[in-house]
Amino acid sequence: MDIIAEIGQAHEGSLGIAHSYIDALAETGITAVKFQTHVAEAESSEFENFRVKFSYEDKTRFDYWKRMEFTIEQWAGLKQHCEDKNLEFISSPFSNKAVDLLEQIGVQRYKIGSGEVSNYLMLEKISKTNKPILLSSGMSSYDELDKTVDFIKERGNDLSLFQCTTSYPSISGEWGLNLIPDFINKYNVPIGFSDHSGDIYSCLAATTLGASLLEFHVVFDKQMFGPDAKSSLTISEIKKLTKGVSQISNDLKSSSNFKLDNSKFNELKSIFEKSLAVNKDLKAGNVITFDDLEAKKPANMGITAKEFESIIGKKLNIDLKKWDFIQKNNLIN
Repeated sequence: MDIIAEIGQAHEGSLGIAHSYIDALAETGITAVKFQTHVAEAESSEFENFRVKFSYEDKTRFDYWKRMEFTIEQWAGLKQHCEDKNLEFISSPFSNKAVDLLEQIGVQRYKIGSGEVSNYLMLEKISKTNKPILLSSGMSSYDELDKTVDFIKERGNDLSLFQCTTSYPSISGEWGLNLIPDFINKYNVPIGFSDHSGDIYSCLAATTLGASLLEFHVVFDKQMFGPDAKSSLTISEIKKLTKGVSQISNDLKSSSNFKLDNSKFNELKSIFEKSLAVNKDLKAGNVITFDDLEAKKPANMGITAKEFESIIGKKLNIDLKKWDFIQKNNLIN
């Protein structure tokens, strides 16, 4: 299972905080850390009005993106730190300029955010790297998604597709878990789940439905400033999640099929299964009726409870006391 924790902008433009997240995440059981690579001049303009007033620090959205930038040397240091911790460094570019930067530091895979699904210009540039692409489906219709999937497949890049709901935080009823099996059948590529719920339940459920990649945002504390804080998981929540995913994945791939061969339960069955007894004193010559019978532990004390129909209507050849087990040689055939 590929488990990707997205730091995104949770570092708030602080290189030290970004490195602190890597150290903390290295202890959680994830496989990769994801950032977002923003080059303000290349991706934004003064006309961008999304979330303009969400920040006390930035006058415009452009100013916010500018504050999220790192130098190429700083990005290279973050990548090296991830690798030192045995974590893959992944980042989502939001411009061709960002792709150039990520190529210079040697990123292995590209994650495409939901808002970039129709950015064929950037997708073309990424496709020329011949590197794997992780594509989020967030805001896309099936028609839009089909076209982008075809665009990438035609260029030969390995593709993985994430079910994702662009809602922060997303609530139960918006996760789109039912789309995971649909995506698996429809697109014939590895299918992941990109979560914005702020809790571990949706990712655990996605694992049971066949998702082979998980992605979620991380934050040190959900009261921290930032656009994704309440949609993120804390370090302790991520530890719970990775433990649960590991156990679920192990169970799903287990080769044991207890319904085809349950011989491992033979000893337990002898303890829990039951044998037939009489629930009252009966004399020789009495005809056994359903109302004369009880099933009592353990098994192997004569006639099993599942054989009760075979003795109804038969006569006893000896007296039995209440709660005695019935033996086949107690019956007249």
